[in-house]
Amino acid sequence: MHENKVEFEVYGPYALFSDPVTRVGGEKCTYQIPTYEAIKGVLHSIYWKPTIIWIIDEVRVMNPVQMESKGVRPIKYKRSRKREEAENDLSYYTYLKDCRYQVRAHFIFNDNRPELAADRNENKHHNIAKRAVQKGGRRDVFLGTRECQAYVAPCVFGEGKGYYDDIPLMSFGRMVHGFTYPDEAYSEETKGKLTVRFWNAEMRNGVIRFPKPWECIGNNQRIIKEYSMKPFGREHENIKSVEEEESELAAKVYSDV
Repeated sequence: MHENKVEFEVYGPYALFSDPVTRVGGEKCTYQIPTYEAIKGVLHSIYWKPTIIWIIDEVRVMNPVQMESKGVRPIKYKRSRKREEAENDLSYYTYLKDCRYQVRAHFIFNDNRPELAADRNENKHHNIAKRAVQKGGRRDVFLGTRECQAYVAPCVFGEGKGYYDDIPLMSFGRMVHGFTYPDEAYSEETKGKLTVRFWNAEMRNGVIRFPKPWECIGNNQRIIKEYSMKPFGREHENIKSVEEEESELAAKVYSDV
């Protein structure tokens, strides 16, 4: 068990975990279970820092898998010359309904960010993350897509009755696992590239145990394109000292008086 773990419950009326290929437009249909990347996005909404990388250990499915289709008006990426046609479009999205998941995760330090080595204080980040879980996250939480608003609350992983606790194994076939961005590259092969990962998804007694990102190798990953990493540092004007922050804040306060 990792010392810097966090455990929480995330729940919402709807979720949409879909293959990125289907996100461009048209009909969208959710996976039956969350993707690694979607749960990682929840953790980023709770607490994110470029110094750390969140690793999802386990997800427990608490409620039965239910789906509901809705008619929506999506963004038209190719507009018609006739305005009335451009404003009259309809697609059906299939969402998961009444979703509730328990999550256990921990973080590691990002070795691809040597400029942030001074910020590698495990106790600091762990305590901030635990407080953020208690408060329900620092930013808006959603399950898969922005319209699927969700909520976070602390929990003890494994407590309570889950709908699939007594089912030994459920397989969901080949699914998207997540993306490896250049600043989270785990090997020379993925450095400076955007990579998509896959895995053969399964759930045992209601618990999904994801492989680690660096375990998705060979046929379980595809390089999409070359992708540069955004650096952080004083020379890039995207990191400021505490003194600079306080000085700018004080100047703003006095200018508003």
